[in-house]
Amino acid sequence: MAKQDMSEAEFDARHAEKMKKKKATRDKIMSTKTIEKGLLIVHAGKGKGKSTAGFGMIFRALGHGMKVAVVQFVKGRIERGERQAMERFSDLVTIKRMGEGFTWETQDRQRDIAAAHQAWDVAKELISSREYRIVLLDELNIVLRYDYIPLDDIVAFLRDEKPEDVHVIITGRNAKEELIEIADLVTEITQIKHPFRSGVKPQMGIEF
Repeated sequence: MAKQDMSEAEFDARHAEKMKKKKATRDKIMSTKTIEKGLLIVHAGKGKGKSTAGFGMIFRALGHGMKVAVVQFVKGRIERGERQAMERFSDLVTIKRMGEGFTWETQDRQRDIAAAHQAWDVAKELISSREYRIVLLDELNIVLRYDYIPLDDIVAFLRDEKPEDVHVIITGRNAKEELIEIADLVTEITQIKHPFRSGVKPQMGIEF
């Protein structure tokens, strides 16, 4: 029977039956998902929203009363809305602003390299402590793009030394293939349009 030939009640009944079957299929699939583990998550791509997605997971964890940590590898000199909001959960959040800003702002490669290594040392301590359920490594992909930290060192630590119950989130465009390969969840954010290209400056609440 075509949709146009059905009464509203008949259409609702057919819809309910279809959803019932879909739910049964979904429940069957979900019953096979029994593993619980700390995930390695990568948010990459040229589109806006990679750090925002990472902070979204941080705020979700805070809603569950979990302890979280954030290491900012690049954006540390910018006073950001995320930081101000998280400071309201100071008993659950540790924030380490390690970066000096974007590399074209410092114009000092050796200084940037030193800051990146210091940030990575802090990140390893936070992850290894097992005190935090989630650790966000914001813009780590940027320092890897410029080879400020040996990629092999990071991959080896995250693959072999990260505690099983700790989630680690990495953001930044141009994620390395080696990092993608060992990750559990990888999201690429694609840019379709951006107001910056139309002369719109970064705005409070949107970019920072």
